Amino acid sequence: MLIRFWGVRGSLPTPITPQQIQSKIMAAIQRATPEDLQTEESRAKFVSNLPTWIFGTTGGNTPCVEIKSGKTEIILDAGTGIRLLGKSKDLPLSGNFNLLFSHFHWDHIQGLPFFDPIYSPETTINVYSPLDNTKEILKEQMKHPYYPVPFNNLQSTINFDKINVGEYFYIDDIKVCCCKMSHPGNSYSYAFIKDDKKVVYATDVELKSKDFSNTPEAELVFKNADCIILDSQYTVEEANRKQNWGHSAFCNAVDFAIHWGIKKLYLFHHEPTYDDKKLNSILQAARWYAQYIEHSDVQIYLAKEAQEINL
Repeated sequence: MLIRFWGVRGSLPTPITPQQIQSKIMAAIQRATPEDLQTEESRAKFVSNLPTWIFGTTGGNTPCVEIKSGKTEIILDAGTGIRLLGKSKDLPLSGNFNLLFSHFHWDHIQGLPFFDPIYSPETTINVYSPLDNTKEILKEQMKHPYYPVPFNNLQSTINFDKINVGEYFYIDDIKVCCCKMSHPGNSYSYAFIKDDKKVVYATDVELKSKDFSNTPEAELVFKNADCIILDSQYTVEEANRKQNWGHSAFCNAVDFAIHWGIKKLYLFHHEPTYDDKKLNSILQAARWYAQYIEHSDVQIYLAKEAQEINL
């Protein structure tokens, strides 16, 4: 399975600001020596060795993650990142997409009207959700005066399939299951399994003690996963101030991954007020916490737009 990140930011889109770009330029200049700037080769080497928070950006699009396996195309959430996915040169030739939603808060659906394939009669989208009224929910944001094109005027074929919590179902040869999580209005985490590899998508979850209980539903989704994409929006201090807002601190995400025997953790659903430098500091703190507090070798990464995972 190939996993690609198209949107990793939580709550609302967060474009990089002119001030942040200026800060990156100043930070790069402060690191440069005369030798770094002498030749084209030395300048290229200098730039390539800059910290990732300076040379690049985590991204500001709201959640959208792609899973590809052979001819199977799965999309997780339709935040603003799905607009970029729709313009990819690597879209399925069949025009068939499978779309799953963690929940229906605006930052997870607002990109759908800007997903180019939904306007093509050659496109078929299979939408999976534990809710009965998914179609009605998606139609609401495309009603006048919110959007000029009504949902019923879309040219693509859109099918809706209700799924059951705690039960496996298949998307082609990929086995899928979901469980309900703690989030205002509820949210659902999904596991995708193929060839003994398991990836978990668990955004918008406020981890609580019950999430560490070995219930049958939780074991199906989380136990011994190879990789988890997990909500870690807050620092500990912020999580304490924002209890019941529906998001987790990065250290709770580390605890959760270790508890369930998960090998790789991707911190996800980044706080919109955090810049790249702040997010990098959170990544380093999470790695330190895992190594020195939990004594664990779990591998921890920061989810970034355009990043790929191969399982």
